[in-house]
Amino acid sequence: MPEHTMQQRLDDLTERKKQALTAGSPRSIERQHAQGKMTARERIEYLLDDGSFQELGMLARHRAHGMGIEKNRPYTDGVITGFGTIDGRRVCVFSQDFTVFGGALGEVFAEKIHKIMDLALSMGVPMIGLNDGAGARIQEGVVSLNSYGGIFFRNARASGVIPQVSVILGPCAGGAVYSPALTDFIFMVHETSHMFITGPDVVKTVTGEEVTLEQLGGAMSHATKSGVAAFVSADEKSCLDEVKYLLSFLPTNNLEEPPYVEPEDEKDRLCTELLDIMPASPNVPYDMRKVVSAVVDEGELVEYFPHWAGNLICGFARLDGRVVGIVGNQPQVLAGVLNIEASEKGARFVRTCDAFNIPLITFVDVPGFMPGTDQEYGGIIRHGAKLLYSYCEATVPRIQVITRKAYGGAYVVMDSKAIGADLAFAWPSAELAVMGPQGAVEIVHKRELAEASDSVARRAELVDEYNEKFGNPYLAAERGYIDDVINPAETRIVLIRGLEMLASKREELPKRKHGNMPL
Repeated sequence: MPEHTMQQRLDDLTERKKQALTAGSPRSIERQHAQGKMTARERIEYLLDDGSFQELGMLARHRAHGMGIEKNRPYTDGVITGFGTIDGRRVCVFSQDFTVFGGALGEVFAEKIHKIMDLALSMGVPMIGLNDGAGARIQEGVVSLNSYGGIFFRNARASGVIPQVSVILGPCAGGAVYSPALTDFIFMVHETSHMFITGPDVVKTVTGEEVTLEQLGGAMSHATKSGVAAFVSADEKSCLDEVKYLLSFLPTNNLEEPPYVEPEDEKDRLCTELLDIMPASPNVPYDMRKVVSAVVDEGELVEYFPHWAGNLICGFARLDGRVVGIVGNQPQVLAGVLNIEASEKGARFVRTCDAFNIPLITFVDVPGFMPGTDQEYGGIIRHGAKLLYSYCEATVPRIQVITRKAYGGAYVVMDSKAIGADLAFAWPSAELAVMGPQGAVEIVHKRELAEASDSVARRAELVDEYNEKFGNPYLAAERGYIDDVINPAETRIVLIRGLEMLASKREELPKRKHGNMPL
């Protein structure tokens, strides 16, 4: 056996790594670029800090046989895995390579993902998956399906321990969609990323429906209709920029605090613009986003599902440099009522914040739950209970601010003192009542109104009386259901003070495997 010098061995290694770096054919890379897509390696390079990426499994190759696949054994096997840093903070990442086997998942491909997920969980660092693949590798049959199971199992294991982010940058179909669905955040790109269980052709064959790829599983369909995609970007680079920005609000794992940023905004800044935000009539909407912007540092809010369930605003912001999760009814959309979609969106967001030690600030202006057969048959009771359960279960610091309407069960669900809010404040414009004045008067004074000679005038009188008694926060303040009625201009100051006090909050939970959440 001929002896090899170290130099010859290094040359051999260099050649193998060169093959790994150019695993996809030049033609397939051109096609990728022509579609406005980066390659798997370009994405990692753009996402991570320069020179920080350490690749793992670069020389892995599949060992499958059948349908001629044994003749083609490229290095990497179609997925690039490793670790690096984003803004100096450690992360693990995998990036599916559409230029190798169309990014289809086989046994070795999956083993690489399993390894990097295990590493992320044991180190306690975020796991970012860049998805761009054709699903299971047909030539590997049931082996690839079993391999998907290994990914799903690890997603569930890591849930609530490390942030898991899925970025959809191409097709994601069949079983492949369930790993992203199990993660904390899904990002999609306009017109180049698609997610669906069954594609347009199968849909047509089975149901007769004609639907385009974009309509069925495009970014905007999932951002507006299905509530699958939390964030949508115009192109890949802005999408990866948003991933980096989101991570700046999340802790590295569930035992750490979110990153603190030295604030440029004044701690004791008065929000005088809030004095004029409330319309004179309680039935006129205003923009709750403006309330949030006025209060938080630099007016900055990273909105969660901005295109879905617009009647509830959720997002990440900072108060005096500390990360907070914001939840707020939006009077501009459906008068800010809670419906099925808003309840689900809020519940998921509240649990995400609670898992990652992010205090919750809830702005309340809610006229109630959405009435109607659609909502009742769709299970508003079950879905509304998700939001209620999530708040009841949350142990992070929680502060409630009632700006206007706080009616009925919906008031209780929006993080009231009764379900565990640490502090509750109200503006003078707050109205805490079982229901709005019109409905209340119709029910309580039904007989009197039927007998009145001038029922219209009497009804107006009774509504005025009701408003006088219940259209304010003072009964609730007397009872201690709210801790103070505050000047709206002082909202920021009061919240920052409250968060400082609550920073050391600890709660002992009863021993159990887990609660049985209404799903």
